[in-house]
Amino acid sequence: MAKTATIKAKKPAAKVAAKTTPKAAAKAAAKPTAKATAKPAAKAKAKPAKKPGLKLSMLKPSVNNMTVRVFARAAGFDAAETDAWGHTRSPEYMARNPAHLTPMIEDKGLPRGVLWESCAIMQYLANKHGLEKFYPTAPAKRAMVDSAMFYLIGTLYPYVARATYPALGFPHYAGEVGHSDAHPDKKSEAQKAAMAAIAEPLEVFHSFFRDGKPFIGGKHPSIADIRLAATLEFLAVIDYALPKWTKEYMAAIEKKLGKAYAEPAGDVRGYIAHVKSQAKG
Repeated sequence: MAKTATIKAKKPAAKVAAKTTPKAAAKAAAKPTAKATAKPAAKAKAKPAKKPGLKLSMLKPSVNNMTVRVFARAAGFDAAETDAWGHTRSPEYMARNPAHLTPMIEDKGLPRGVLWESCAIMQYLANKHGLEKFYPTAPAKRAMVDSAMFYLIGTLYPYVARATYPALGFPHYAGEVGHSDAHPDKKSEAQKAAMAAIAEPLEVFHSFFRDGKPFIGGKHPSIADIRLAATLEFLAVIDYALPKWTKEYMAAIEKKLGKAYAEPAGDVRGYIAHVKSQAKG
């Protein structure tokens, strides 16, 4: 009986000993430590990378310039803006930018130190800083953004420029009817023809590039969306009857981007309001 009692008494003791072996104790001690060290590491990874400052020469009333100003703000760049009004043909500016265009950014990483053309600037900055939500890296998605942007620059924007530049007081490009010595009636006819032509490319953006999506970029505005919305802003100067979808589209972009869109757009809208008030006076 004594042996049996001794054996029974030893079994629980053996179980306790098994549970508290040095190896088990080490594992138990390691668990809290692993959790404690994992949390700070996760927080460190969550911190967004700080983007460098951006030197931007621009003109506030310009749609091309508005495009980059919106993008720079929306992407989180600390942009130092220089108003280049009246300085784009100065020897200093021309030495860096012989095309005398704005917007222009300065970056040491560029072969010539500067870059102009709004779309090229957005593409460069998005590529350099991995801004996927503005400019997707997947070839098919990127192709659609590029196609929409180039279609805008090559087709829609020339119509918008011909239709709005006379009212805005902007000089036409060399070779345009508005820049020629043609009779004012001919210039007026060309302006009206351009206004009439705007509807077709607008529908292409609506039915093809957006295709039921909130934006060309999908759920988030892409660089093509920013360029399109900025272009549409200019049509207010001629009281162009925008389709309902464009008004909703522009409002959605402004809501999504907030002050990043509203502040540069405010400069363009303010200039248009000034031009229209001068025309009435």
